[in-house]
Amino acid sequence: MSRDTESRPNGRASGRRGSGSSGKSAASKSGQQGGKGSPRRQHKASARDTALHVLTEVEQEGAYSNLLLNSALQKSGLTGPEAGLATELVYGTISRKNTIDYYLDQFVAKGVAKLQPWVRNLLRLSFYQIYYLDRIPPHAAVNEAVNIAKRRGHQGISGMVNGVLRNVLRRKEELKLPEGLPPARRIALEHSHPEWLVSNWIGQYGEDTAEAICRANNESPPVSVRVNQARIGRDVLMQRMEERGLEVMASLVSPDGIIVKSGGNMALTDWYEEGLLSIQDESSMLVAEAVDPQGGMKVLDCCAAPGGKACHMAERMEGSGEVIANDIHPHKVKLIADQAARLRLGNVQALAGDAVELGKRFDPESFDRVLLDAPCSGLGVIRRKPDLKWAKTPEDISEITELQRELLETVSGLLKPGGVLVYSTCTIDPRENEEMVKQFLARHPEFEADPAAAMWQRLGRKNDAEQQEAGSTQKGFGLQILPQHYHSDGFYIARLRKRMKA
Repeated sequence: MSRDTESRPNGRASGRRGSGSSGKSAASKSGQQGGKGSPRRQHKASARDTALHVLTEVEQEGAYSNLLLNSALQKSGLTGPEAGLATELVYGTISRKNTIDYYLDQFVAKGVAKLQPWVRNLLRLSFYQIYYLDRIPPHAAVNEAVNIAKRRGHQGISGMVNGVLRNVLRRKEELKLPEGLPPARRIALEHSHPEWLVSNWIGQYGEDTAEAICRANNESPPVSVRVNQARIGRDVLMQRMEERGLEVMASLVSPDGIIVKSGGNMALTDWYEEGLLSIQDESSMLVAEAVDPQGGMKVLDCCAAPGGKACHMAERMEGSGEVIANDIHPHKVKLIADQAARLRLGNVQALAGDAVELGKRFDPESFDRVLLDAPCSGLGVIRRKPDLKWAKTPEDISEITELQRELLETVSGLLKPGGVLVYSTCTIDPRENEEMVKQFLARHPEFEADPAAAMWQRLGRKNDAEQQEAGSTQKGFGLQILPQHYHSDGFYIARLRKRMKA
């Protein structure tokens, strides 16, 4: 399932990475009960008000932070630095949640879990400012938190918030992790990830690589765009960007990518409106390159929404041939069609349907290329969706692998002999990636691993060295990009060729 999501805004403040603490301070019990958390009078939402609303909704309703934040920013009317601060507070607080709670539990008498959700999240976002951000005066963070508590709650809650945060300020330099923690526990607390997930990665990649993954997941992702090279060359577009004062550089990962270091929301530019570029992560851009569609081919993208990879393939075919872009959700099919129209691609046909049923919809061996960008756990895109790491469970991975296996069985029969099947995910769990492909090849001797030579040569050397150091055996069955390799999304891409019949 395609996840060509727009990067969240740049400008994450310089962080201060801390380590934990010992000791216990009692706080007022008022915050354990108290008001319902609704503002008592009309008040223009500030960056902190907006962040608090988003954080509470994410926790209580299971809402997606990126979608809810975009909506909240529009409703609040926040722009510029205030919108940037709200964004930083939402993503930063979610990213560091279990570390923040570990520290706050030392200052809240009954622990943060007993607090009302809005009070708990107010303390979290305030602690994040005090402990992790250098640019915000700590006392300003405390005063703003107390004012919000007064508006939303009662005097007991505002007093508790004031007491907790002022204690944090006084003891900030004491907050350190205890010595001698087991590796999974230490990494989980220092880099704020679920301990079960860290344990998985240690088992799969080794302790050092697992820690590097967690560290990279807390970085702010860069803004990257894909050039529509059917319309304009990368160097030409970069020159135009620089002429307008943007700071850009060519992607080292994808020959179609540009990293935009400064320049605002690229979706609001005339280059985007005119179809000269799309917003896409660098790792995701590699998928179309691995498919390597040629002009005149018939290509199937099985799980295509929102259409980034399907359109990228159509661009590489320079308008010839046909890309069938399928997605199970009818409302998302319009997103694919809109993308193709914006990019002026007449060779993309968007349709709705369950990918498991594609074998009933199309004749066997009727496509030159098949892309299965499979539904997955999404563990490679935690930088963009930090709430994802708290929402996932070990059972989710077991369930999704069953669907991946079924999809591979279905769509592989649609490929012509001599054709190429690309299996990709935006996760880093070997069970969904290397192991899935190895099992498929064992069941289907008519397929063989067939790396995309240029891409593998460009990226594989660094990847192989790091994987070998981590004790992985992924070489030969696909390219596993971890988030720390190129500071892009974690991604897996395997290229499989169907042998010609004897």
